[in-house]
Amino acid sequence: MDEQNKTRPDLLAAIHDRTAKAGVIGLGYVGLPLAMSMARAGFTVIGFDVDPDKITQIEARRSYIDAVSNEVLASQCDAGRFSATVDFALLGDCDVIAICVPTPLTRHRDPDLSYVENTCRDIARHLRPGQLIVLESTTYPGTTEEVMKPILETSGLLCGRDFHLGYSPEREDPGNRDFDTSSIPKVVAGDGEVASQLMQAFYGAVVKTIVPVSNTRTAEAVKLTENVFRAVNIALVNELKLVYDAMGIDVWDVIDAAKTKPFGYMPFYPGPGLGGHCIPIDPFYLTWKSREYDQPTRFIELAGEINTAMPRYVVEKLAEALDRRLGRALSRSKVLVLGLAYKKNVPDIRESPSLRLMELLLERQADVSYHDPFIDEVPRTREYGHLKGRRSVELTPEAVAGFDAVVIATDHDQIDYQALAKSAQLIVDTRNAFARRGIDSDRLVKA
Repeated sequence: MDEQNKTRPDLLAAIHDRTAKAGVIGLGYVGLPLAMSMARAGFTVIGFDVDPDKITQIEARRSYIDAVSNEVLASQCDAGRFSATVDFALLGDCDVIAICVPTPLTRHRDPDLSYVENTCRDIARHLRPGQLIVLESTTYPGTTEEVMKPILETSGLLCGRDFHLGYSPEREDPGNRDFDTSSIPKVVAGDGEVASQLMQAFYGAVVKTIVPVSNTRTAEAVKLTENVFRAVNIALVNELKLVYDAMGIDVWDVIDAAKTKPFGYMPFYPGPGLGGHCIPIDPFYLTWKSREYDQPTRFIELAGEINTAMPRYVVEKLAEALDRRLGRALSRSKVLVLGLAYKKNVPDIRESPSLRLMELLLERQADVSYHDPFIDEVPRTREYGHLKGRRSVELTPEAVAGFDAVVIATDHDQIDYQALAKSAQLIVDTRNAFARRGIDSDRLVKA
């Protein structure tokens, strides 16, 4: 009996009876919620991360991810279904291993797969026959076959015979209370028929709905397509905002009216730029890969240019409003950026346009502070290390009155916008936060 036939029924049976042990590498916004879903489905799960602080917090039953409550974390740990470690030697104990590590861009906007590659090297050192290795990180079509497989096969084991490989893109949406990891339909694909069966069996046990596709390249393309769609449409409304602003038309009024059409239209909303790990980054994984096939990606690249230009547009609108309304130069002004997170009601600053806004304001010699009810201090980031350590200021009427302008960069629901309208000298609203709450003020400028 060859190795493929020997290991296939064993792993399938272990998945079905929940005796298979799962491993999740990377316990961040994707990995920790996924690990909880696996544990709730009845699997014993080991979480792996290189950050010992995360392991310490997990062992203390403290969740650092908004989507996972302390109670849920504690229940799975106390039941013995979840534990976390920095010891990657324990990967050999796992039957299914899901990789949930970052896939950022380099400074030249090329894919940076170093986290995936290093993780695969760690797995290869402990790889054993019968394991299923799954990538969940967003990446370009071909990564699973072209990057992961060769590294894993340095172990001397062969994919499809000794171990199996799959891809299932994460679809997390931080702050979304309507969906969680278990309820979001999950695209799954395997490298070969056996891997496909294992992928469907395992994820079918973890989430309510699986969406099998024919191969890993298709699954990789699905996630990119979802986020390219969003990036292009957000760029479109951002461009329309500039055009309509020049015409004296409020783009928010236009969108509100247009979305009443019950067919053929889907509303997207402008803002100060794009944030989060997905939309600002994922489309460029496709543009990079498309060059290999001599295929231009003009829509995607233009969308990227428009979206990345929005923070500068906001700063120009602010400078113009300060000069016209208060007679002050931006370089002599105190500015409060309201909201550091990339979206409302979450403590997530990944690729946040607020960081770029603060950087541009500092370049213009403005005195810049920020307030965010979810983020007490600017953490270390790769691009904005010089902002590290800045602390959120108190949002009292007296404090707000001391600023020349407040820029609404993130429209958190916790903010008292009515009080803000009364105490601020000038408000630049990039999110239509005041109009959506029916608050009018002659100190308000939309940007």
